Amino acid sequence: MDSFHPLLERTRVPQPSLQKFAVISIFEKLRSSAVLTGPEADPGLQAVAQCLNSNSPAVVDQSVRELCLLVKDSKLEVSRGLLELQSALDGSDSRFVNVFVKAIGFLVRLGFQDDNASFRFRFRSLEANPFVKILSSRTEVQSELQRQVLLFIVQNRHLGMEGVCEFLRPFLNFLVIQMSSSATTSSFARNLLSSIASLCCSFSRDAIPVFKLLMRCFKYIPCKNAEDVTKVSYLMETIVDAFVAVLSHLAGGGVLIHEAQLCGAELLEMVFSLYADIHKYSGGEECIFDMSRRLIVAQAELGLKFIPEASSVMLSLFVSLIQSELEHIQLSILKLVLNLINWKSRNETLVDVHEEILFIFPAINLISSHSKCVKEVASELLVILGKLSASFLVTPKNELLVEERFACVSRLEDIIFRVFRHLWFQDQTSLSGSFYLQLISFGNKPVEEKQNSLRTWTASITEYCKMMVEIQKSSLPQSQSQEILLHEISPLLCAIASVLIVHPTLGDSTVDLLAVTGNIDHKLGVPLFLVILFYHNIFSGKSGDIDFHDMLLKLLRMLPSLVSHPAMIPLVVQTILPMLQKDANPVLYATALRLLCKTWEINDRVFGSLQGLLLPETFTLFKYERSICISTAVTIRDVCQKNPDRGVDIILSVEACIESTDAIIQALGIQSLSLLCEADVVDFYTAWGVIANICLLLKWGALDAESYPEYASSVLQILWEVASCKHTCHDSSWANARASAFEALTSYEVPHIRQFIPDFMEKNIELLVSEIDPQVLEAMERFEAKIITHEHITRRRLVKEKRVPANKIEKLLDVFPRVIGFSDSNSKVRELPGAALFHLSFSARDENNRGSKALHDLHGRYGNALVEIAASLQLSRNIIVALLSLQSWKPFLKHWLQGCITLMDAKASSSVLDTTSKAADDILKCMIQKAEKCIPRSAENIGLAVGALCLVLPPSAHATKASASKFLLSWLFQHEHEYRQWSAAISLGIISSCLHVTDHKQKFQNVNALLEVACTSKSTLVRGACGVALGYSCQDLLTRFQAGDDYHLNKEAYEMYETELLGKIIRTLCRLVDQYAHSTTTLQTVSEYFPQVTNTTDQDITPNFSNQSSDYLEEDIWGVSGLVIGLGCSITAIYRLGCIEAVKKIKNQIISWIPLENPLEPVLSMGACLAIPFVVSFFQKVELIDGAELELLCCGYRDLINELISTKSSGAFRQSLLMASCVGAGNFLGCILNEGIHSLDATCVKDLLDMFKKIYSNSQPPLMHLGAMLGVVNALGAAGGTLFLNCPLPFSPSNSKQKESSYVTGPLFSNSVMEPSFTSSIQDIFLVAQHSDDNQLQHYASWAVSFLRHYIWSSELHNEDRAKPNPAPQPFPEDSIVMKLSLWLMNVNFSGAATSSQVNTVAIILRCLTNAPRLPQLDWGPIIRRCMRYGEQISEISQREYNLENQKLREECLVFSLVHGSNFNALLTFLDELFDLSRFKMVEMSLQLCMISHLPHTLKIFSGSRLEKLFDDVASFVQSPSSKCGIYNSEQKSLLRTSCWKGVRFCFEEAYLDSEKLMPKFETFMELLFSLLPEFSVLRSSKNDRTCEREEWSEAVRCLGKARLHWLSHFLQIPETSFLQESHQFFDAKKKMIAGARLVEIGSIPPVELSKLKPYILKSRSDVIWDVLVEVVIALQHAEGSVKRQWLVAAAEISCVTSYPTTAMQFIGLLCGSLSKYMPLLIINPDTVLSDLPVTLTSLLLEDSGWAVVSDSVISLMWTSTKRVYDYANGISSQESIDESEKDMVVFLLKVMHHTCVAFKDHLPPEQRLMLANMTVPS
Repeated sequence: MDSFHPLLERTRVPQPSLQKFAVISIFEKLRSSAVLTGPEADPGLQAVAQCLNSNSPAVVDQSVRELCLLVKDSKLEVSRGLLELQSALDGSDSRFVNVFVKAIGFLVRLGFQDDNASFRFRFRSLEANPFVKILSSRTEVQSELQRQVLLFIVQNRHLGMEGVCEFLRPFLNFLVIQMSSSATTSSFARNLLSSIASLCCSFSRDAIPVFKLLMRCFKYIPCKNAEDVTKVSYLMETIVDAFVAVLSHLAGGGVLIHEAQLCGAELLEMVFSLYADIHKYSGGEECIFDMSRRLIVAQAELGLKFIPEASSVMLSLFVSLIQSELEHIQLSILKLVLNLINWKSRNETLVDVHEEILFIFPAINLISSHSKCVKEVASELLVILGKLSASFLVTPKNELLVEERFACVSRLEDIIFRVFRHLWFQDQTSLSGSFYLQLISFGNKPVEEKQNSLRTWTASITEYCKMMVEIQKSSLPQSQSQEILLHEISPLLCAIASVLIVHPTLGDSTVDLLAVTGNIDHKLGVPLFLVILFYHNIFSGKSGDIDFHDMLLKLLRMLPSLVSHPAMIPLVVQTILPMLQKDANPVLYATALRLLCKTWEINDRVFGSLQGLLLPETFTLFKYERSICISTAVTIRDVCQKNPDRGVDIILSVEACIESTDAIIQALGIQSLSLLCEADVVDFYTAWGVIANICLLLKWGALDAESYPEYASSVLQILWEVASCKHTCHDSSWANARASAFEALTSYEVPHIRQFIPDFMEKNIELLVSEIDPQVLEAMERFEAKIITHEHITRRRLVKEKRVPANKIEKLLDVFPRVIGFSDSNSKVRELPGAALFHLSFSARDENNRGSKALHDLHGRYGNALVEIAASLQLSRNIIVALLSLQSWKPFLKHWLQGCITLMDAKASSSVLDTTSKAADDILKCMIQKAEKCIPRSAENIGLAVGALCLVLPPSAHATKASASKFLLSWLFQHEHEYRQWSAAISLGIISSCLHVTDHKQKFQNVNALLEVACTSKSTLVRGACGVALGYSCQDLLTRFQAGDDYHLNKEAYEMYETELLGKIIRTLCRLVDQYAHSTTTLQTVSEYFPQVTNTTDQDITPNFSNQSSDYLEEDIWGVSGLVIGLGCSITAIYRLGCIEAVKKIKNQIISWIPLENPLEPVLSMGACLAIPFVVSFFQKVELIDGAELELLCCGYRDLINELISTKSSGAFRQSLLMASCVGAGNFLGCILNEGIHSLDATCVKDLLDMFKKIYSNSQPPLMHLGAMLGVVNALGAAGGTLFLNCPLPFSPSNSKQKESSYVTGPLFSNSVMEPSFTSSIQDIFLVAQHSDDNQLQHYASWAVSFLRHYIWSSELHNEDRAKPNPAPQPFPEDSIVMKLSLWLMNVNFSGAATSSQVNTVAIILRCLTNAPRLPQLDWGPIIRRCMRYGEQISEISQREYNLENQKLREECLVFSLVHGSNFNALLTFLDELFDLSRFKMVEMSLQLCMISHLPHTLKIFSGSRLEKLFDDVASFVQSPSSKCGIYNSEQKSLLRTSCWKGVRFCFEEAYLDSEKLMPKFETFMELLFSLLPEFSVLRSSKNDRTCEREEWSEAVRCLGKARLHWLSHFLQIPETSFLQESHQFFDAKKKMIAGARLVEIGSIPPVELSKLKPYILKSRSDVIWDVLVEVVIALQHAEGSVKRQWLVAAAEISCVTSYPTTAMQFIGLLCGSLSKYMPLLIINPDTVLSDLPVTLTSLLLEDSGWAVVSDSVISLMWTSTKRVYDYANGISSQESIDESEKDMVVFLLKVMHHTCVAFKDHLPPEQRLMLANMTVPS
C-alpha cells in the first residue's frame, strides 16, 4: 500500500488532468503485477477502491474506465470487478450512480460474452445477481438500470436469446415480486417490462423467448387490489401490442410462424388467466376480450392457419360465458367465439374435437336475453353449432381417444372438456378413469348397493342431483359445497348434457339429467325448454337412413319436468296442446296426452287442461283410434294412482273404461277402480253393484266382506272360478289372471273363504298339487301361507295323553317279558341267555339301604348273572352270533351301570362324570376278575361284554376304556388261546370306534395291534375277528382332530397319521381277502389308491390255509366272512378321505361275491351277504346308488336263499351261508325300507318274508332257525348281527287307506298292505319263544324277539319304563292344510321320471311347510331324503324350466330340514350327515352355497361340539373347495367364500350368539376367510368379470362389521414390518387397510382406527397403495370435518419427509377432489388426481370457509414439500431422501406442485414467492 500512496496523493490535486493521470498510473502499476489475487494484490486493490470512492468526478470516471479495461484485458476477474463497483456504488454520491451502473452493466455484458455458461453459473444465488444488487442498493439506479438491461439484451442476443432470458429471469422475477413494495419500484417494473416488450419489435426473429420470459414473470405479479390489476392490464396490453407487431414481421418474412403461433396461444391463456382477478377487483373485463380479439384477428388477417393449441382459449371463453351475467361481457365473449370459429373454419384439413360444441347451451341461454345485440350474435352462433351438432348425428365419433392433447396441469376448463371427451369418445366401462360419483355413496344409500352397482356418469350425477333437490325442498341445512353445486355447477352440467343428448348410448340418461338440473335451478327452465326446441328442429330437419323419432320422443319426455316452476307452465302446456287437436296424428295425440299427464304429476295446476281431455266421450269420439283410447285409459289409471281425489273427479271416465269392449282398456279401468278402492275414496261394494260382471282385481272387497255377505260370496266365487280354471287352450295372459285371482283371495279372511266356497279345503289341495304353471304356483304359495297361519292361530292347544300300542306287534312285545318269565325272577337265565341280557335288571334289595353294602350286593348279583349267562351263551366260532352277543350285552351292562350310578349318587355329591367313571371302573374290574377265572366259552363272552361296556360309556370315560384296551390287548397277543384272541379283537375294534376325539394314542395302539395280529395269526377266525375290528375302527377314523396328550402333534399331524393308518388297514384287508379269492379279480386296484408311505413297508402275512383241506375251510368260513365285513365297514373312512372311486370299487367287488348262478367266490359270499346292508345303507345316504341296483340286490338275496333252501346238501358251509344270507337280507330290507328313500318290489319283499318263515318253521339246524328269525326282525329294523347300521323307527302310523301297490315304500311297520305278512311271522316266533319242545329253538326265538322289542322300546317314540305315560301331542286335524300337504308329500310317487312341473309343485309344498309353525309327527327323514333324490333327477332339465325364484328342490329340502330339524331327530340326523365334510364335498355347488349361507340355523339345532366340527370342516373345505363335478375355478371359489361370509354374518345377527362359546371359532373362521380374500380395487371392480370379487368383499366387510369391536380392532392391527413393499405380508396388510376403510365407511369402527395407519399408508409407494388411498378417501366422505382436515394436514406434513411424495400428493388430490365443488366433474386416476390438484386444493382452501382454519398451514407445507421435490429433481438435496422409484414421476409431480404453489402465491411470503418464481420447471 505504501507504493501506491504517492499516486493516491496525486489524485487529490485540483487539476482533473493530473487526477486522471494519477489514476492511470495506479492502474498501470497494478497491471504490471504478476497476479491480482491473494494477499499480494490487496494493496493495489485497496488503492483502486479508494479511487472508486473518491469525491472527484474525474477520479471516479477514470477509475471506472481503468477498472473495466483491467477486466476486459483479463487482468482481473469479472466477479472481483463487479464486487469493487458494487461496493463503490453502495457508498457513492448520487452524482456517480449512473457511472457505476453503466460500468456494472458493461462488466455483466463482458462476462456474459466471454464465458456464457460459466458466468451464468456464478450467480446462482439471487443476492449475487448484479442487476438485483443494483436494484436493491438505491432508487437512483432505476433509470440507468433500465437502459443497461435493454442494452444487455441488444448486445447479447447474437449469443442466443434463450441464454439472455435465462440470465435475466431471476432479476425480472425479483422485480415483479417487489412491485407492490413501493410506487417507484412498481413504476420501474412497469417501464422496464414495457420497454422489453417494445424492444422485441426491433428483433422479431429473437423475440419469442423474450415474450415467454415476460409471460413467466407475469404469473408472479401480485394482484391484491384494483390498482395492481390495472397495472397488470396495462403491461399485458403492451405485450399484446408488441407481440402483434412481431407476429406481423414474422408472417411477412415467412419464418418462425408456428413457433410464434404457439407463443400466441400461450399468451392468450395468460391473458385469460387475469380474468378472475380483473373480475374480482376492477370489473374491466372488456380489456381481456379486446386483447384476445387482437391476438386472434391479427393471426386471421395475416392468413395464418388455426392451430389446435389455440382451442384452449375456447374453453376459457366457455367458462367465462357460463359464469357471466353482464350483457356486455356476454356480447364480447360471443363475438370472440365467432372470431375463433370463423378462423378455425378456414382450415379444412384440421382434425379437431370441436370444443365449440359445448357452447350450445350457453348460446341457447342467451337467446332469451333482453339485449338485442346479444340475441343476434347468439343466434348466429347457434346456426353454426346446429350444423356441427347435426354432423355429430350423421357421423358420430366412436373412436377411442387415447392421448390427451396436452400433458399439462389441469384448469377448470380442461376438467370440463375432459369430462366431455371421456363420455363421448370412450367406452363407459373403461378403467382409464372412474368418476367420484361412481364410487362414493351419498345420502342414505347402502354401501353394498353402491359397491355392487355399475353406473354411467350421467346416471350417477342424475342421482346425486336428485338428492340435492330433495335437500333443497326439505328444511335440512345445506353445506357450502351443496350451495355451490346449486348455483355454479348446474349450468356446467347442462352444457355437457346438452351435447350428450345426441350420444348413441347416453342420450336417455342425459335427458333425465337435464330434467333434474332444471329442478335444481329454476332459472334454467327456459334455456332447457329452448334446448328441446333446438334439438327438435335439428332432428326434424334431418332425413335419410337414420330414424330420429326415438330422439324426438326422448326430448319431449323432458317437457313435464320443466313445470316445477310456475312460470314454465304456459310454455310447456302451449307446446303440448297443439298436438292434442282432434285431427292430429293418432300416435302424436296419444304421446302428447301422456306428456300432459306427466306434466300434471309434477304440477297440479295443469289438471284443468288434462281433465278436459279425459271425458267419457273420448272413447266414443276416438273409438276407431285404439292408440288414443289406450293412452286415455292409461292416463286415467295414472290419475287414480297419483291422486285418488282427482280420480273421483273423473269417475265417469273410469266407468267408461270398464264398459269398453277392449280387454286392455277394461283392465286399465278396473285397475283404476282398484286404486280408488284401495285409497278408500270409493266404496267397493257400491261400485260392485254397478259393475258386477267384471271379475279382476277384486282384493279390496275384503275390507267390507262381513258387511256385504251376498256380494262377498259372489266375488269370492268369481275369484275362485278364475283361479281354478286352467284349460290348456289358455295362454300366458290367463296365467296372469289366475295369479291375480289368488293374490286377491289372499286379501280375504280364511273363514270367509271357507264359508263362501264349498268344499274349499279339498279343492284347494287338489288344485295345488296339480298346478304346473310357475307364476300361479308362486301366487298360491302366498295364499297357502295365509291359510297355514290361520290354522296355527286357531289350532287346538297341546294336550297330554298316554301313548298306547299302535298295532298287534307292539302289544305282543309289551307283554313279552312276562310271557317268557322275566318279570319277577331270573329263573330263565340259563334257558334263555340271549333274551336275559335284554330283560334282566337288578336293584338294591333294601331300598332304604344304599350304602357300600348295597353297592357290593348289586355288583355281586350282576356278576353272578354275568358268569351264568356267559356260560350259557354259546358262540360256536360264529361271527354273527358273536356280534349278536355283543349287541345283547349292551342293555345288560347299561342296566348294571345305571344301577351303580343310582346307588352312588345317593351317597356322594360328586359330578355325574366322576360317578360314571367310578361305576364303570368297578364293573370292569369285576368283569376282568370273572374272565380270568372262567372257562373258555364264558371267557370269550365276557371279552365281548368288555367291548359292550365301553360302547355304553360316554366318550369322556378315558381311564376305563384305556384299562379295557390294556386288558384286551393282553388277550389279543395270546396266540395260544384263540378264544381270547378273537373276542378281544372284536372288542378292541368296538373300543377304537368310540374313543374320545383326543384319545389318538390309544386308537393308534389298538389299530396297530389289530393289524399285527391279523397278519401274524395262523387262525382264520382270529384274522376274521381282526378284520371286523379293523372295519369298526374305521368308523372313527378321519372324523375330527383335536390336541390330545401328545401336544407336540398338531391337527395336521394327526390327520396325516390317521390317513396312513387307514391306508395300512385297507392294504392289509385287501391282501388278506385276496388270499381266499379264487378268481382272477382281486382288490389290488383298491390298494393302489393307498400307496405306502416312503421308507415304510407293510408287515408280511403269515401263509393261510389255502393248501389245507376243504373241511378246515368250512370250519373257519366265519373268519373269512369277518374280513369281508371289515372291508365293507371301511368304506366310511375311505369316503371321508375323498377316494370315491375306491369306495365304488369295493362296493362292486363285494356285490360280485354274492353267488347267484355260478358262484365264483363261495368262500367270500357269506361275508358279502353280511356286508352289503351296511354298504348300500351308506351308499344311499350319500346318493351313490340308484333304485335299479337295489332292486337287483333284493332279487339276488331272494334267489340265493331260494336256491339254498332247495339244495339238498346239509354241509356246514350251506348252513352258514343260508344263515348269513337270511341275516343280511333282513338287514337289507330294514335299512332300505326304514330309510324310506327307495322303493322295493313288493313281491320280492313278500317272498323273502315267506322264505324266512319257511326256514324257521321247518326242521333245520338251530343256527338256520336263528338266521331266519333274525331275518324277520331285521326286516323291521332290529339290525341284529351288525353294528353301526341305523334303521330308524318310523313315526308314521299305519295308513289304512294305502292301496295295493307293486312297490313297498317306507318301513314295514307303517305299511298296512304288508302288515298281515310280517305280523303273522312275529306271532309265530313269539309262540316259539313262549312254548317250544326244542330249548335251543326257544332260546333263539326269544333272543330274536328281544332284539325287536329292544329296537322299538329304545326308539324316541317309546320309553323303557312302560309304567309312565308317554306324552304325545294331539294329532293334527285331518282336514288341516298342513296335514294334507304333509301326507301328499309322504305318499307322492317319486318312482317316475322327474318333470319340471312336478318338481315345482314339490318345491312349493316344501316351502309352504317350511313356513308352517309346526308339523305332524311323520317320517320326515325319509320324506326329505326322497325329495333330495328326486331333485337329483332333474339335473338334465334346463335351469329355466325347473327353477322357481332361483330355488332348487334340493335347496328347499335343506332349508326345510334346518327350520324343523330341532323337532325331528330324523331331520337332525340327515343334516348331521349332510354337513359332514366328506358328504359336503360331494354335493353340488349350489347346495353347498345354500348350506353355508344358512349356517345360523345350525346354531339352533346342533350341539356346541358339533358346531365346532362343522366350522372346522367348512374351514378345511374353503381352503381347497371342490364338488363331485371337480375342482372349483377362481370364480366358484369366490362365490363359496361369499356364502361363508354371508352365513357367518347371519350367525352374528342371532341375538344369543354373544353369549356362546363359539365366538372364538367364528373369529378364527373369519381370519381364515380374510386370508383368502382376493386382491380387490374399487376402481377395477367396475368390470363385469369382477362381480364375484366385488360381492365377496362386500359380504366380508358387512360380516366384519358385525364382529366384536375389540377383536376387530386387534385383527386390523398391522405390524410395521408388513409395510415393506418387498414383504410377503404387505398383501395382507393392504387388505386389512382396505377392510378398515370400508368398516369406517359403514360406521362399524370409528375413524380413529383408520387414522392409526395414516403414517404407513402415506409412506408407501404409490403404485402399490393407490387402491388403499381411494378406499380411505371414500371412507372419509361421511366423517366429521375436523377428521378430514386432520388427514389433509397430516398428508401435507408427511409429504415433506416421506420417501414417496407422490403417494402423499395423490392422497391430497383424492381427498380434495372428493370434497371440492367440482367433484361431480372429476375423474379418479393416479395421474388426473395430481393434474387436478391446482384446481381442487385451491378451491377447497381458498373458497370453502370451513377449511380456512388449516389453509395457512397446508399452504406452508405444500411449499416446503415442493422445494424438497425441486431440490431432488435438480440433484441439490441428498439422493437418499426420496426413493429411486420416484424418478419417473418426479418431473410431472414437480410441475403439479409448482402450479399449485403458484395458485397460492398471494399466501406465500415474498422470499418464498421469489424462490418459487426462480424454480426451473419443465413446461
